[in-house]
Amino acid sequence: MALIVQKYGGTSVGTVERIQNVAQRVKKQRDAGNDVVVVVSAMSGETNRLIALANEISMAPNAREMDVLVTTGEQVTIALLSLALQEIGCDARSYTGGQVRIQTDNAHGKARITDIDHTRVCADLKAGRVVVVAGFQGVDERGDITTLGRGGSDTTAVAMAAALDADECQIFTDVDGVYTTDPRIEPKARKLDRITFEEMLEMASLGSKVLQIRSVEFAGKYNVPLRVLSSFEEGGEGTLITLEEEGVEAAKISGIAFNRDEAKLTIRGVPDEPGVAYKILGPVGDANVEVDMIVQNIAQDGTTDFTFTVNRTEFDKGKDILEATAKALGAREVVGDEKIVKLSLVGVGMRSHAGIASKMFECLSKEGINIQMISTSEIKISVVVDEKYLELGVRALHEAFELDKE
Repeated sequence: MALIVQKYGGTSVGTVERIQNVAQRVKKQRDAGNDVVVVVSAMSGETNRLIALANEISMAPNAREMDVLVTTGEQVTIALLSLALQEIGCDARSYTGGQVRIQTDNAHGKARITDIDHTRVCADLKAGRVVVVAGFQGVDERGDITTLGRGGSDTTAVAMAAALDADECQIFTDVDGVYTTDPRIEPKARKLDRITFEEMLEMASLGSKVLQIRSVEFAGKYNVPLRVLSSFEEGGEGTLITLEEEGVEAAKISGIAFNRDEAKLTIRGVPDEPGVAYKILGPVGDANVEVDMIVQNIAQDGTTDFTFTVNRTEFDKGKDILEATAKALGAREVVGDEKIVKLSLVGVGMRSHAGIASKMFECLSKEGINIQMISTSEIKISVVVDEKYLELGVRALHEAFELDKE
């Protein structure tokens, strides 16, 4: 008998019929002799509806009251799923995050889990019940309701699995696993049987929307085996996310990630002197604008050109800050480009295989795709290119590294 934690997202519980389908799936696990804890999100669209109601009342709603409001969405779902389970003869009990006692800090809207008291959950499991837990929420030390941020239900599921020492945490979503790249871009994309925590973390941070980054970090830290499955398809093993295993080095590249939300800023003709990088990026960081890739080029005239990328939504803010900095430093000009994308190769096999970067660059060159920036790590190579080359670049790299083959 195993202990399984299952998580179902908003689309998986979007209607009464879908909730009933989830109940049937959970009952199968219980009938197989497994203990089951289910973590659920609000029904699809419900959180947005609640936020819209608040915005009708207040232009800047209080963060504490917003957490009280939006967590009601999950409370509806846990009750409905528990009722659906009881209707098919499967004893179940629902818990809000506060009832479980998922302890968090007091950062409303983006709280972090600090502890979980699983006493009541374990007692119910021992009594043969399915436990249904509201995702995305907890309570701080004062008992105030908190939320974990968008996608926080994944984090709740992984945290519950870690606290209960579960055998597996299954994330049910609208896709049947993790693919070598987005099948909507490359129809030949192949579903991966397994991927390491490191690779999944890179894929998530680079734009893959299958799993929330914090949940992958949590799973890796506490070594919780994660499995991504489809809630709309019966059967199938999905993709297992786990520790690196022997023999994994045989796979040079696991996948291709891309991010459309990139923009590039360049300050030209800055005096080349100690501390110039801080003088440029300090004000940007102080304004909470996140910087991704950075390139600095030294010119023969004793000046430097400094280029970095930011999220496209923060392009205008970043450019305004950079123009003020340019005046202060006596720089020549500030230029920007909002029409770029980032393409990335990800794979733990890079550690033991030479020539990955040169093969990537050769592939893009053959397609006439100019590389504007390059960034590397042990298991990742990222390049910035013009956004019009996104689909061509993904398909070309997918074919060059034979990712459609087992």
